[in-house]
Amino acid sequence: MPVVDRGVRPGTVFRIIVLAIVLTASAAAFVVFKNQLENEIVLGILGVLAMVGIFFLVSSVIGFIEVMPQSRPDELARAFLDAHEDGTVVTDRKGRIVYANAAYGALTGAKGAAGVQSLETILSRNREATEAIYRLTNGLHEGKQGHEEFRLLKPLANGAMTGSGAHWFRLKARVLPLEDANSNPLYLWQIADITAERDDQERFFKELQNAIDYLDHAPAGFFSAGRKGEIFYINATLADWLGIDLTKFQPGTISIADLVAGEGLALIQSVQAEPGLKKTKVLDLDLRKGNGQSLPARLIHRVSSTRDGAPGESRTIVMSREGDDGDQSASNAAMRFTRFFNNTPMAIASVDGDGRILRTNAPFLKLFAGLVSQDDVERGLMIDAVMHAAERGQLEEALAAAKDRQGDIAPIDSLHPADEGRHFRFYVNAVIDQSDQAPEEAAIVYALEITEQKALENQMAQTQKMNAVGTLAGGIAHDFNNVLTAILLSADHLLLSARPADATFADLMEIKRNANRAAVLVRQLLAFSRKQTMRPTVLNLTDVIGDLRMLVDRMTGTNVKVEVDYGRDLWPVRTDLGQFEQVLLNLAVNARDAMPDGGTITLRTRNLPAGDVAPLGRRELPEDDFVMVEVSDQGTGIPAEIMDKIFEPFFTTKEVGKGTGLGLSMVYGIVKQSGGYIYPDSEVGKGTTFRILLPRYVETAETREEPASREATAVATPAPASEPGAAAAAQSEPADLTGDSAVVLLVEDEEAVRRGGKRMLETRGYTVHEAGSGIEALDIMEELDGAVDIVVSDVVMPEMDGPTLLRELRKKYPNLKFIFVSGYAEDAFARNLPADAKFGFLPKPFSLKQLAVAVREMLDS
Repeated sequence: MPVVDRGVRPGTVFRIIVLAIVLTASAAAFVVFKNQLENEIVLGILGVLAMVGIFFLVSSVIGFIEVMPQSRPDELARAFLDAHEDGTVVTDRKGRIVYANAAYGALTGAKGAAGVQSLETILSRNREATEAIYRLTNGLHEGKQGHEEFRLLKPLANGAMTGSGAHWFRLKARVLPLEDANSNPLYLWQIADITAERDDQERFFKELQNAIDYLDHAPAGFFSAGRKGEIFYINATLADWLGIDLTKFQPGTISIADLVAGEGLALIQSVQAEPGLKKTKVLDLDLRKGNGQSLPARLIHRVSSTRDGAPGESRTIVMSREGDDGDQSASNAAMRFTRFFNNTPMAIASVDGDGRILRTNAPFLKLFAGLVSQDDVERGLMIDAVMHAAERGQLEEALAAAKDRQGDIAPIDSLHPADEGRHFRFYVNAVIDQSDQAPEEAAIVYALEITEQKALENQMAQTQKMNAVGTLAGGIAHDFNNVLTAILLSADHLLLSARPADATFADLMEIKRNANRAAVLVRQLLAFSRKQTMRPTVLNLTDVIGDLRMLVDRMTGTNVKVEVDYGRDLWPVRTDLGQFEQVLLNLAVNARDAMPDGGTITLRTRNLPAGDVAPLGRRELPEDDFVMVEVSDQGTGIPAEIMDKIFEPFFTTKEVGKGTGLGLSMVYGIVKQSGGYIYPDSEVGKGTTFRILLPRYVETAETREEPASREATAVATPAPASEPGAAAAAQSEPADLTGDSAVVLLVEDEEAVRRGGKRMLETRGYTVHEAGSGIEALDIMEELDGAVDIVVSDVVMPEMDGPTLLRELRKKYPNLKFIFVSGYAEDAFARNLPADAKFGFLPKPFSLKQLAVAVREMLDS
């Protein structure tokens, strides 16, 4: 074929053509044969050829290798190109032929140089080929190389090739790099007949399809899985057994865990190959059908491992044992026992007299994953490997007793050897009749995880302890309130006749001040025991914390910064405003004291939907909506060993005189009495966070009616005060506190309180009748024929308590005015009264003025 000179030196053109063809042919051969053969030896050879081509091109450019002798460049290049088996043609940008080799002429049927035609002309009648040339030409104009494959119904030229009918061709195109960058680009085209190659591919795919069809319809199931157990292939037989729709199956969408029923997954996971090797194991277990039923099966499970020991892919053959007649076959009976053995909820291992594990079931492998595997059992692992070091002595004694065939061996509670947060209970039973299959078997060891049970036991013990302490604190507070009431009333009585100039006046005031201090401690004890008086209202915690922030800033000092992170659209809660403010203040003061060098206190609020409760890991928390308040500090933290004691009354880590130990106790009681929960989370040296969860308040028909009835119940009840003696001053007092000869029946079993109350009321002008119990009060009412204006009664009394007395008196005197006096919360007894029962309430301890105000208000109501 002629070479047309278009301003480029022929030697340069031929050198570039030769180098391009060598590189293209080598790289193409590497790609094609890699996709088809997957043969390591061939891939290696072809890879070397490709690298030689690259080396050849680079070396020629830098002049390290001469492409052809300088004396005859054109002749050698032409000889090489003419001998190339692919049809090769070089054109300019307009499609005019610069060069065509002999193979191109033979392929297209050209007779001499004058008969050479361009590819566009030859293939113009075939739409598919024309589109391929069009795409490649556009790519060349953009400097991109490419290739296309197309099909022709007959050869390019009659007689040019062997065979007739349809032929496949591969057409490649690339831009030739020229030494002269200003020259017009030249395009190299190569066309090859790949019909034989296509025929080989067709045969390969047909054989592959036949193999897949055979595998799909084999009498045994089959699946292959990846390193993480994701299933890439499952045959039709197994899919039919398990009820899987193959038309919807996507590789990787299901895993081995989805196919295996019971604890069979532990058996499969226990099969592990040595690094770089493969291992096959026969397993009897149950597979899970789509309808929830089980399919008994025997698996031939083969796993591989990478050279570094990481799990590799697996191949598994499944033989269904469904329908086997177990009564006729001993092997089937053994397999059925194996299935039962592996599906029991209890972990089981048999051991010899030395404690060596002979065999285990699937739950045992699952329970002690990481400590025991099938390979470990085969190597003779000892049973004490699953026992904490502290209990291994008990295990040795139990195994010795089992070896002597003793019965009633005590169970052993042990921690996990590597995770002391997990608890187990082991039962060791002696094997009385050794079987022929395992004559060395001496004991059966059963194991159960009791971590949840231990946690519940500890929680129950803590709850019982807190309740017991609360009951004790409540009882002490009740009796102490009576003592304080008597002291305060006596002090008030003496102060009525004392003048500031008297020598005893200062002492009386000191007595009253200390009695009030004691009353504060009593109120904190009542808060812990959840028996204090509360006035719950519906609150928005964003407003509560916003109003309280300034006070918190003043209390925490200058070296402590307070930050608030408000949650959006907080749900309402229902609690006592004053009590909840006390909770936040106590936690803020504790946070301040935990940061002697300063730091940041963060108050954070947010809604906690029911769906977010479970991740908290708190068993006692119901799945309801909560509003969560967090108080965090950057202080010293709370050691783990005292974490379960911090809410106990009088427990404190502060120095003597710097804390009573009742602050967190009061916080705990107020939160609990509000129906909420509080949890501390602390790390020594990094800080502590207290999380308060209050139930979301949802208004109902009942709650809409509640405020009205509650107001009627609370008539003449002094509002709770922050300090004793402040209750009466906090509200609008009656101008006249005198009795106007009103008749009062004072019912109190504590003589000192009854005597002090009687004397105080009489000084205000009341006529007072006293009774030591409810029975005595009924008798006095009979004697007076109901001529009583108001009854002031204690709640807790022998023979007949205050609520019972109220019910009995209202039967005959329905409009009788009544005031309860108690050291307990009003709610503690009000819930036992009718909803429409109207009464006043005066919490102990109280002063003379508070008693006078309560009686006067009730009489005027």
